[in-house]
Amino acid sequence: MNTQNTTIKNFSYIINSIENSCSKAHRNPKHVNLVAVTKNIQPELIIPLLQHGHTSFGENRVQEAQKKWIPLKKQFPDTSLHLIGPLQSNKAKQALELFDFIHTLDRPSLVHALAKAQRQLKKNIPILIQINTGQEPQKAGVNPKEFPELLELALQNKLNIQGVMCIPPLHDQPEEHFLLCTRIAAQFQLPILSFGMSSDFNSAIASGATLVRVGSAIFGARA
Repeated sequence: MNTQNTTIKNFSYIINSIENSCSKAHRNPKHVNLVAVTKNIQPELIIPLLQHGHTSFGENRVQEAQKKWIPLKKQFPDTSLHLIGPLQSNKAKQALELFDFIHTLDRPSLVHALAKAQRQLKKNIPILIQINTGQEPQKAGVNPKEFPELLELALQNKLNIQGVMCIPPLHDQPEEHFLLCTRIAAQFQLPILSFGMSSDFNSAIASGATLVRVGSAIFGARA
């Protein structure tokens, strides 16, 4: 596990890598947002980044995020918290209460659960549709062929759909999956593209990513 000083050093290295990748791709680095993934990371390693001025963080599970981020967001109210892991329909209201961004809408039942929670809380946050680009049965995400139907249902239910998210299959070249997401987002005029992690965020930026989700390259291997 990293020390606080190592975390800041790693973070600075990632920021420089993002800027270099943007330069190579002829993109403005202001158009790529780094989501620092804090799954299984203790608050004492997160606080230095918050104090450093970083505001975008990602968590995989609602319950873990509640324990860490309810107090952290009181201390750092400008934080934008992203849910990047699968969301159970029965946790939709809890997710909307805490998170500022949801990346993992992937099925009709979750559309209805989020729409109901949205009405109850009178809160409307940006939501991304997760696409299972590799059509892997064990992985969350909508089949690319079923994306238009799910998008239409989400819009009918007044969800604020802003883009797409994907996690490529482990042993595939990620670029083909990133580019599939880019094409789908362009077809439906969705501006936000969430893909790219510690091992492949440079390729993701070259493919058009606007959000990259980096954890272990900042915080070290998770416990």
